[in-house]
Amino acid sequence: MIPATSFKGKAIALFGLGGSGIATAHALVEGGASVTAWDDNPESISAAEAAGIPVGDLRKADWSGFASFVLSPGVPLTHPKPHWSVDLARGAGVEIIGDIELFARERRARASEAPFIAITGTNGKSTTTALTTHIVASSGRDAQMGGNIGRAVMTLDPPTRDRIYVVECSSYQIDLAPSMDPTAGVLLNITPDHLDRHGTIQHYADVKERLVAGSQTAIIGVDDIYCAQIADRLEHAGRDVVRVSKRLALADGMFAEGPTIVKAWSGRMQPVVSLEGIGSLRGQHNAQNAIAATAACLDIGLTLDEIQAGLRSFPGLAHRMEQVGRRGKVLFVNDSKATNADAAAPALSSFPRIYWIAGGLPKQGGISSLKSFFPRIAKAYLIGEAAPDFAATLGEAAPYEISGTLDAAVVHAARDAAKDPSNEVVVLLSPACASFDQFRNFEVRGEAFRTAVASLENIEMIGGMR
Repeated sequence: MIPATSFKGKAIALFGLGGSGIATAHALVEGGASVTAWDDNPESISAAEAAGIPVGDLRKADWSGFASFVLSPGVPLTHPKPHWSVDLARGAGVEIIGDIELFARERRARASEAPFIAITGTNGKSTTTALTTHIVASSGRDAQMGGNIGRAVMTLDPPTRDRIYVVECSSYQIDLAPSMDPTAGVLLNITPDHLDRHGTIQHYADVKERLVAGSQTAIIGVDDIYCAQIADRLEHAGRDVVRVSKRLALADGMFAEGPTIVKAWSGRMQPVVSLEGIGSLRGQHNAQNAIAATAACLDIGLTLDEIQAGLRSFPGLAHRMEQVGRRGKVLFVNDSKATNADAAAPALSSFPRIYWIAGGLPKQGGISSLKSFFPRIAKAYLIGEAAPDFAATLGEAAPYEISGTLDAAVVHAARDAAKDPSNEVVVLLSPACASFDQFRNFEVRGEAFRTAVASLENIEMIGGMR
């Protein structure tokens, strides 16, 4: 835990007592703050009280006595309308911050030289965060990963000059971290998302920009117009900007040329690392993740050899194009995180010959947007409530069966894939659906897939049970 000593002796209001809220409250109490915590859920209040967190109804509190208000990122700050606690804080002129801001202040107070990589983007931020952390850790350095992935940021070990932090940041967390100042800030991409919480795409982009605007080095993916404009704006303001692209050959920046990541500057180009043969980083979307991770690791002082070794040993992120097993030429891939058609597209674009397990609780639009990938489908194995609709969309474009259950789909797909004459064949779980008709969440669905694959004869499993 990182005790929030920057708030010692101060009265702090806190709203939101989920996992990160409890962790933040503990950090404040440990640091010497006087905390008054609350939640709209009585069960959460009781759990916090049982955990030793001071609770009190913030509707009845005297807000003039609070120095700061710490808000859970899951609570609306601006849209569709501010939460009642936000209105009370603003009315009293109390600053509104979140746990990432607490971390940023504590790092500055304890060890401002501690390398801090902050990563955001609409897509790819979890993989990039996990990959960056893996590269740092595999080099023998002390790597601490948290934020919007894994551990709440205030549960990490306290800052020291040699401890490297890799923190995934959602737009909600950035909105509550006005003084965040990463050593390297990564903005991967911006596409419309969370507009119910931001109102407009421009406001969403403005929030994302704050992460790189406060960074010593801004690493920005420039394959979309919003990020390209942000890179130009920051460069014109005199900031250190590294542009990255998965599809453009940049005159100044880092980009992918086939499996090679290239650095360009002042009319020169230098190959830096290669993604050749790294199955966990297959696909154009993962090229962008790898380029950004490479740029961030270079910025904090890792060598190219250390980065290349880390890339090669990266196992992938669970449930995101995760390689779970191999039987002969057949690779089994768990992409259970693909809970809609857009999320399934990267995996479908990454393999030439696919035995596709899809279905579950359908999302609006179904799989019509994936028709360009249907020629890659050797056969589809449809499960759950979406099976009839998916069958109708596939029509004659690709062979299919309605398998019904995931276990049956794995057995049938493995049998058929083994007979395929192609040199490279994949059995891919990329459901393009929510899991809730048959599984509690996508993680449980992904583990069920891994278990089903492990039960096959002569299977060589990749990685361990999670």
